[in-house]
Amino acid sequence: MARMGLGPGWKTLFANDFDPSKAAAYAENWGSEGLLVEDVAKVSTKDLPGEADLAWASFPCQDLSLAGAGRGLGGERSGTFWPFWRLIEGLSREGRPPKVIALENVYGAVRSHGGKDFAAIGEAMASAGYRYGALLIDAERFLPQSRLRLFIVGVLKDAAVPDGLQSQGPIEEWHPRPLREAVGVLGEEARNAWVWWHLPKPTHARPSLSDVIEDTPTGVEWDSADHTQYLLNLMSEVNLSKVHAALANGKRHVGTVYRRTRRDPGGGRVQRAEARFDGVAGCLRTPSGGSSRQTVLIVEDGHVRSRLLSPRETARLMGLPDDYRLPAKYNAAYHLTGDGVAVPVVRHLAASLFEPLLEAESRRTPPQALVEGHRDVAPVT
Repeated sequence: MARMGLGPGWKTLFANDFDPSKAAAYAENWGSEGLLVEDVAKVSTKDLPGEADLAWASFPCQDLSLAGAGRGLGGERSGTFWPFWRLIEGLSREGRPPKVIALENVYGAVRSHGGKDFAAIGEAMASAGYRYGALLIDAERFLPQSRLRLFIVGVLKDAAVPDGLQSQGPIEEWHPRPLREAVGVLGEEARNAWVWWHLPKPTHARPSLSDVIEDTPTGVEWDSADHTQYLLNLMSEVNLSKVHAALANGKRHVGTVYRRTRRDPGGGRVQRAEARFDGVAGCLRTPSGGSSRQTVLIVEDGHVRSRLLSPRETARLMGLPDDYRLPAKYNAAYHLTGDGVAVPVVRHLAASLFEPLLEAESRRTPPQALVEGHRDVAPVT
């Protein structure tokens, strides 16, 4: 999805994932050239060709998530940032550092370990000779899905930065309070390298949830009336009132439901079904580790129907076109999309930040990293 978001003006030099299913989906859509299916810890700079304009890394979020166990960058999964970063350091020693680095992770990365993990990334960026900044961007600004993600973007410290790409201070829509607080506790070196990136507001109209829902879904079946009633029985009075309001309205309403474990008044744990009818889906998750899959709720003509999101609907919620080839198995497709990055968010970053930075730099120096008229990107992990 990062590759899709960058667009046709970019050429991938190297792509990496250790998940065979994800790698197979990548190869199905983009070809296998430059793709290495391997643990990033086993990748060396010898595997990385040329001089890349951009290195993009979406490293596992589980240890940084607010719902995770809090292991942070020391965890087995989110800790894969460090092998990636050793590759960046190795490329720098070889005289071919990426001009721009983009890191993507969950919102919880800002507060993980009281901000220490965010600070560690900042220290790594600054020590490697990058100026950097971060933005919190919700895919809801582009798509009918609530998906808040952290994007840390670094540029070589001697690179030209065009006017308008940075501001003198934080901007609320891109730098909300949790991010400002995290910046406030950075060490001196990391703080001195900090940049408040400035992005324009998105201008394209956001599709509604109804726009992505299939009339005749593929890969899923409608729930039985008993199962739909089971979901309704799991709802609190607050959530059930949303369904009743939709029924009373008499119009067709499309909503979504997540099953979550909540505390009851007695302090115990109880499963609840939480509904929303605001035209936006909840954040897609991978169907593993206890996370539930999202359910579609259709209220129409006095009836309530329910079913799981179809694989194609999850892809649309991530901004993938309908000709994007998904894994045949339901869980594999859901895992692919639920673990990805929203395509139009990447496109907005590329058009508003990456490409202007690189174009400014190419005006100062010969564009040796341009190949066949395309920008180069490596690695994607």
